[in-house]
Order: sequence, then C-alpha cells, then structure tokens
Amino acid sequence: MKEIEDQRSLHHNQKNLVNVTMKLFAKSTAYVILLLLSYALGYLSSTTSYSYTPPQPHTDDVPPTVPANQLDNFRVTTRCADSLPSQLVRQTIVDRIFNATSPYANFPPPHVSQLLRTKRVKGWGSYGGVFERLIEKVRPRVVVEVGTFLGASALHMANLTRQLGLETQILCVDDFRGWPGFRDKFKDIHMINGDVLLYYQFMQNVIYFNATDTVLPVPYSSGSALMKLCEWGVVGDLIEIDAGHDFNSAWADINRAWRILRPGGVIFGHDYFTAADNRGVRRAVNLFAKINGLQVQTDGQHWVIDSAVNV
Repeated sequence: MKEIEDQRSLHHNQKNLVNVTMKLFAKSTAYVILLLLSYALGYLSSTTSYSYTPPQPHTDDVPPTVPANQLDNFRVTTRCADSLPSQLVRQTIVDRIFNATSPYANFPPPHVSQLLRTKRVKGWGSYGGVFERLIEKVRPRVVVEVGTFLGASALHMANLTRQLGLETQILCVDDFRGWPGFRDKFKDIHMINGDVLLYYQFMQNVIYFNATDTVLPVPYSSGSALMKLCEWGVVGDLIEIDAGHDFNSAWADINRAWRILRPGGVIFGHDYFTAADNRGVRRAVNLFAKINGLQVQTDGQHWVIDSAVNV
C-alpha cells in the first residue's frame, strides 16, 4: 500500500515539475521572442535613420521650382519705417550719422591735409551707358549706391543729374576700408596707424567736383547701413549694388536694398558678365529674381531689375 502511495506522490511531483517546466519554457520563449523583436526594431530604426530627411525650412515665398536647399539662411526681419519725403533724406542722414553737422565742414582735418591728392578718382564700369539711360528713365530724387570706393560712379551720376536739372541726393554706402591688400595696386593711398585714407580721399574728390550738395557718404558696412536706412524710412528711386562680389555679400546686399527701393524704382549692379561672375554676383542676382518672380535685364556688364515691369 505504501508503495502505491509513493508512486502516486512521485507521479504527482513529476506532473508538477512538468507544469513548472512548461510555464518556465513558455516565459523564456516569450522573453526570447520579445528580445528578438526589440533587436529587430532597433536594427530597422537604426537603418532608416541614415536616410531620414530633416524638415525643410518654411519657404512659402519660394516657388516650387526653387529647391529650398539652394537658399542661404539669410533672412531680413527689420521692419522698415514709412518712407520719408525725398527732401528730408539729406538732413536725416546728417542728423543721425554726423551729429547734425555736414561731414564736409572744415575739411580736410590738419593731420591728413598733406596726404591727399587734389583728386584721385578710380572705378570699374563707372561710366557705362547704363547710368545715363537709367537716370533719364527714372529721374531719381534719391540714389543709393552700395559700394563706392573713391566715388567714380557716384560723381558720374551727380554730373548726369545736374545736366538734367534734377535735385538728386546720392547716398554712398561704403566702409571705405577697401579690401586686404588693395594698397598693392593703390600705393598712393596713404595709411595712418593702419587707417587707410579712402574715406578722406573720397570726400576730397567730392569737393573737387563741387558735388557736396549732392553726394553724401554713409560710412558703414552695407549690412548695417541698409538696415538703418530701412528703419529710418530712407528709400531710393535708383539703387546701385557694387560692393562685395561673392555670392553671400551680393545676396545680402540685394535683399536688403530691395526693401528700401521705392515702388516703381530700379535696382541694378555691376559685374554680371565678368570674371567676377564665378564669385557669385550673377548667381545671387538670378536666384533673387527667380525667387521673387522678377525679370533680369542686362546692359553691358550691368544687371538691371526694374520694379515697374515686375508688378
């Protein structure tokens, strides 16, 4: 009888062991399956992350024909003030930049008077027919020139407006620092303690050609100057872009200058068909026109965008 009980007990224990084993096996199998699934998901997510394309920036103002990745991150956020009447532009610049005193007053200062030439005018493409044609067409009250150097094109425009009997104010935006190494070609431009005298020679040229009532310097970088003109409500009927010739500089200048162009005005610039093209002028002009749905016209080596024919 005892043997029968022992056999039943053994059978019962064996049955429990099988049940426990089956339960453990089921749990282990589930664990292994979960582990394999986690590994598979991790592998798949790792694989797809290499081909993930990040969201593109918001480009509602860019036509679908222009991929967003062609655009520089340059964005203009400055709010422009209401446009000033043209007759207030000169005094506004004198007040805000020169502490209400003409920069030509008591010129030249004694420490540079012996270092300046009576006149030293030099430019590139400064006498092209585009100037006369545009001035006759636009008959500007305010001209903004971005990139002046020694004032050749500004003085040429001053002479053209004078011949037409126009009362035109020409604002010359330039930091008057030239570029590193420019004195290798212009050894006659003196330097005092690292300060090249481009600004003073420019002013001397303006005085020599009796254009002080027409030509006024804005001696700052194009970015900061154009931003302030926008904030002050200074707008141009005719704007020339001829400063930096690399893509980023030209792109930034065109975008900022366009915001201060009077409706119906014209913006134009040099170096559209020259060796400087591979540094970005034409690329910047064409991209800007394409994005904004504008037409680019050419006149010699100059590009022209007439806002009156792009409305």
